[in-house]
Amino acid sequence: MEEVRFKASLSGGKGGQHVNKSSTKVELYWTPAKSTMLDEEAKQKIIHHLSKELSNKGELRLVCQEDRSQLKNKEKAIGKFYKLLISCFKIIKPRKATKPSKTSVTKRLESKTKRKAVKKDRKKPEE
Repeated sequence: MEEVRFKASLSGGKGGQHVNKSSTKVELYWTPAKSTMLDEEAKQKIIHHLSKELSNKGELRLVCQEDRSQLKNKEKAIGKFYKLLISCFKIIKPRKATKPSKTSVTKRLESKTKRKAVKKDRKKPEE
């Protein structure tokens, strides 16, 4: 965790007067490109997957201010960070295209026919 930097600041929300005095909001900062624990392939995978979450400097910022305790918020921020990293390496199975079954096709066509008849009955009769 030497590569991760934490910053604590005043948090909004519940807590009353306690909120105005203590820094309970925790921000986690991490730059994947400067990581020494990851190889180049893993870095590129993370940067590609988290491209929307990274700042202009290439830094990831996670904020947690759910609890009144700085320690709990720090633990939750670390948990979010680990989940985010794990999600970068999940292999997504490609979707196999399937055709609709004959039953579903006939049901769909029957419902369209019924709807057509209902709309036709609403029209004024021709003289």
